[in-house]
Amino acid sequence: MKKIALNDEALNGEIESNSQELYSIGSLINKDAIQNLSLEDQQDFVNFGIAPKTPPKHENILNAFEYWVSKNPNNIAVSHLENRLTYKSLDNEATILALILKQKGITAGNTVALYTHRSLEMIIGIIACLKLGASYVPQDPRIVPKQMLNTIYDLSKASITLTLSDYSSQTNFGNNKEIIFIDKELSRDIYRNLYGNVKLISQKSTSPEATCFILFTSGTTGTPNGVQVSHKNLCNILYNSPGDLNIKPGTKVAQILNISFDMAAWEVLGCLGNGGTLLIRGKNIEETAQKANVIIATPTILTAIDLKKCKDIETVAVAGEPCPEILANQWAKVSNFYNSCGPTETTIVNTMKKCDIKNKELSIGKPTPNNTVYILNENKEPCKIGEVGIMWAGGDCVTKGYINNHELNKVRYAPDPFLNNGNQMFNTGDLGKWNSEGELIHYGRIDDQVKIKGFRVELDAISKVIERFSEVIRAVTIKHQNYLVSFISSTTDEKHPLLQGIKDTISQELPYYYLPSEFIFLKELPKTSRGKIDKRKLKDFLN
Repeated sequence: MKKIALNDEALNGEIESNSQELYSIGSLINKDAIQNLSLEDQQDFVNFGIAPKTPPKHENILNAFEYWVSKNPNNIAVSHLENRLTYKSLDNEATILALILKQKGITAGNTVALYTHRSLEMIIGIIACLKLGASYVPQDPRIVPKQMLNTIYDLSKASITLTLSDYSSQTNFGNNKEIIFIDKELSRDIYRNLYGNVKLISQKSTSPEATCFILFTSGTTGTPNGVQVSHKNLCNILYNSPGDLNIKPGTKVAQILNISFDMAAWEVLGCLGNGGTLLIRGKNIEETAQKANVIIATPTILTAIDLKKCKDIETVAVAGEPCPEILANQWAKVSNFYNSCGPTETTIVNTMKKCDIKNKELSIGKPTPNNTVYILNENKEPCKIGEVGIMWAGGDCVTKGYINNHELNKVRYAPDPFLNNGNQMFNTGDLGKWNSEGELIHYGRIDDQVKIKGFRVELDAISKVIERFSEVIRAVTIKHQNYLVSFISSTTDEKHPLLQGIKDTISQELPYYYLPSEFIFLKELPKTSRGKIDKRKLKDFLN
């Protein structure tokens, strides 16, 4: 990106870089809000943190899908096990289901509970909701307790439940409100002639500001929070480069993640809105990955996939947790590898970095188009460039907020004081800093910054050192009582030489109080349903 000089000439006009319109610094930047920085840091605050304005290819998820229905109706849209649907047949099935929902009273602005597992019906349910302008709430009944499903139903104010006949015995979804079993309904001959070129919603209902889906936290620590994600939020990442991952007709995208995980929307809506073919996995993740051109995963899931068997791989993107440098370098040798970051509240990811094995350190890149990232201190003031602070995300990635939780919204969301455009910014809860190349180095979650012996310790710094050893698959460090414990999964049975090497390296590179008191080797680190390391379960291995 071209540097923007903060002088009078620059402040008086529109500035362009690589034919992409940047924010008009003169009209938008609140110079008073960055006065605590040096002039050089003020310039870098703008150049590093504010991405170019780039309109996405589509402004609405449904429009993106229907574009490919009209352009390539006979291309395979989705496959699962031995079953396939073309773009046209998927559109037809979704239209049938949408008409059934419409008959039940579902209209634009309503919410539909989509309680299903990975299947063709899951995709049909998603498109059917979009066709009515309704938002869907995705959950997998196999792993979410019925009580939690009912809580989510009530919190989201859902009007109806879409599910599968596999769960017919769990008919208390939504406190016994109306339920449609997708597979049963679509097998009825009476609906066969319902579809065609049917427009079910008006242009107004497809507004970019309309909610596309509502994602809920796991709820393991209390009442789950529902995040409202708009079409605008999604189109900005899915139908802009690099978030589109160069998906095009003929590109096979693996669908391996849990439906309730925001990265699953990257797989599904990113694929179908860019004309690709979605490969929905069965029980074996690697079997699907071997057939795919694009894989989207957490680093923990990616470690379980043998890259040597992925002969057709073109692009890999990881997010959700810190990525080991060794893992990134391995996949960067055979694919376009993107290390990404961003919580659900900033729409899947809001920073991306195409990795090069020659890089000195693994970054999470820069803000994606139409977005901003600010490194701020606890008083929401800009940190000096190179100083670690809290990452606040702004721009088109910022979601509408939590449903019925105004107090939490006030804590996590705030007006952007740096751009006078009325936008919100979001406290990601991640620690980071800008490096000299204007890229973000991730320092883990604020929650992972702990006090040991009176000193502040960043837990991810320890894990990064451990994961540099070629014998280590994954590592994570936690605070237990008043000491540090590192959990390690490795490829070697010779633990003693490896452990000594780890201890020596930590002692050489980090302050003495960073050295864990205990190291526990496990064959495999426990995972959450969303494919991340489950830190809560690690405590089961402690005395």
